[in-house]
Amino acid sequence: MPAAVGTIETLGFPGVLAAADAMVKAGEVTLIGYEKNESGRFMVNVRGKISEVQVAVAAGLEAANKTYGAEVTSYYIIPNPTENIEAVLPIDYTEEVEQFRTF
Repeated sequence: MPAAVGTIETLGFPGVLAAADAMVKAGEVTLIGYEKNESGRFMVNVRGKISEVQVAVAAGLEAANKTYGAEVTSYYIIPNPTENIEAVLPIDYTEEVEQFRTF
């Protein structure tokens, strides 16, 4: 069963930290990584069942919006990414996060 991908991008590290924390606590998802983008933007990615990813992203958005000085710049959910997307983009499970995989 393909795992959905949820991503949130914020301006500033505190917002992405709050989002990541809320995401893994709200839904049965696996944090697969975060990236530092340009201009002080950070992005966090989670994977799991689509229903769990939707709940996790909603919680992450709420947490990031409540964080002082943080600004959500974008977010997106991909329900069933194809193998081609997984091969090109850094959204696949790595050895480091495999132990935390929820399904």
